[in-house]
Amino acid sequence: MASTPPSRRSFLALSGLTALSLSLTAACGGGESGSGPAADGKVTFAWWNIATTEPGKSLFPQISSAFTATHPDTTIKTTSLENEAFKSKLTATTSSGRLPDVFQTWGGGVLRQQVDAGLVEDLTDVLGWASDLTPVSLQAYQFEGRTYGVPYDVGMVGFWYNKKLFAKAGTTAPPATWAELLEDVKKLKAVGVTPIALAGKEKWPGHYYWAYLAMRVAGLPALQQAATTKDFTGAGFVQAGTRLKELVDLQPFQTGFLGAGYATPGGQAATMGNGKAAMELMGQWGPSVQKDAGADLGADLGFFPFPTVDGGLGQATDVFGGGGGFALRKGAPKEALEFLRFFVLENESKLLASNGYLPVVKGAESQLVDPNRRVVADSLVNATGFQLFLDQAYPPAVGQQVNDSVADLIAGKKTPEQVTKSITEAAKGA
Repeated sequence: MASTPPSRRSFLALSGLTALSLSLTAACGGGESGSGPAADGKVTFAWWNIATTEPGKSLFPQISSAFTATHPDTTIKTTSLENEAFKSKLTATTSSGRLPDVFQTWGGGVLRQQVDAGLVEDLTDVLGWASDLTPVSLQAYQFEGRTYGVPYDVGMVGFWYNKKLFAKAGTTAPPATWAELLEDVKKLKAVGVTPIALAGKEKWPGHYYWAYLAMRVAGLPALQQAATTKDFTGAGFVQAGTRLKELVDLQPFQTGFLGAGYATPGGQAATMGNGKAAMELMGQWGPSVQKDAGADLGADLGFFPFPTVDGGLGQATDVFGGGGGFALRKGAPKEALEFLRFFVLENESKLLASNGYLPVVKGAESQLVDPNRRVVADSLVNATGFQLFLDQAYPPAVGQQVNDSVADLIAGKKTPEQVTKSITEAAKGA
């Protein structure tokens, strides 16, 4: 499963948990659900996740049950929420100064704010098994050399496409440039095929287009610099919106896309999984959600990276994405970190076998057998640059403005210039 022998892992975990028991506060009443050790030595902790679709919907409870079976004095109170509902509830919880003991995080600006508020446990000195994890998987959870989260999945966004529908349109290879993508959209429409499925209602899937186009046109360094200068009004960012408008003007999305959810019945994933659209721009979890919401496209499903833009500064090997991880609230019981070690190290094979996640443990990529997942994994290995989801990389107010403004552009309510102005105003005010 990984390069580190179990005996060494056990030693590292034991030493880490011993340190954790010294560093975490004994009084654990500040978290959700009255968590912490009881007088009789029994421990209860809260675990919030987003496993409402397969494979996590079935797998996460199995892993939790396996842990408590070997830790009879530990009880895990699990709350599983859909992506957007989770974000809303966690935002409200953060505002109250109370976090669950173990909670889903994508790292970046949201986690940074929680860290700065003193709500998140610093795991740097107790995560002895961090060396078992790939550096890219840890990146989103690290600030100034300190680690505040544990990843269980990492990946990138790209186009999942239906080979059969592409063939129907006479397209033999996926597009490598933005111009080719637009031509393929026209070809698909000409034969009565909906080119792209999009969850317009949820907004975050739409921001993938603008973010990738900004990377391809302005270049990854420009995007990173804008995060520092808080100025997104540069020509490259305006051009990203102009390019996206080129796509939107072709009316490539399914009927009713502005009201469509992602994993909901009739939403983006179901439209793609049921063969009613030729493409969706989505992360590594796309196929498993397609299967859960619609049907399994099997051998007809393919993957290609986001195209380059003629004259742009970005490379095809610059990737945009992220993964999933968990963080601990400040003062969480030591059993919470032990659970994360169990979840990630001892269950990596199960996570990979479920076809819903990509490896975070060094050497585990050799277990991947699905060709599409290997393409994604190889793209990450060979990446020349990496950008975390913008609605996670930036402070919440800025990330939300990116999502809102791009959604308005797609809906025809904002111009490319207005998008960059709105994001800049949010960044300067954050």
